[in-house]
Amino acid sequence: MTLQELLDYFDKGGIFGDDPDILYTMRRYIQENRRLLFDLNHMWHEDETEIADIFAKITAKPVGEGLHLQTPFHTDFGKNITIGNNVFINAGCKFQDQGGIYIGDDVLIGHNVVLATLDHDMDPNKRNLLYPAPIHIGNRVWIGSGAVITKGVAIGNGAVIAAGAVVIHDVPENMVAGGVPAKVIRSVK
Repeated sequence: MTLQELLDYFDKGGIFGDDPDILYTMRRYIQENRRLLFDLNHMWHEDETEIADIFAKITAKPVGEGLHLQTPFHTDFGKNITIGNNVFINAGCKFQDQGGIYIGDDVLIGHNVVLATLDHDMDPNKRNLLYPAPIHIGNRVWIGSGAVITKGVAIGNGAVIAAGAVVIHDVPENMVAGGVPAKVIRSVK
């Protein structure tokens, strides 16, 4: 199975966890990703260009102009992340990206934010099965420190996610959401 075939499978919401071909291919890329993350997180990099170059290797695609990434950064798979222009990702963030993570332009992501695109099956006898769904983050979004964004969530342009929020539903444009689970609190203006 090629990387593109695997990404197509994930992007169609393909359930996985018991197909050996899918697991083998995914684990091969996870291993590659671990080596790149070690370099990113444990080696000194003189400038943002070096960091952006490593991040492009992690994602296997170009990243937008002006990526500012503070380390440490973690992602398990790495190959299903798309980054826009002028994105700031603060230290300690964790991206679980098999379902796809799409980050727009001019986005600010605070310390220790988790973006999780997978859920396990609720049936204890099928708990090994994983269900992917993408996370879409619009332009000019600010995600506060310690927030968790779960699979299938879309955050509209200009929205603000409060620190510590757990976002399980879409957030409309230009709205502030906070709490556990997160609810829309007010407009940004």
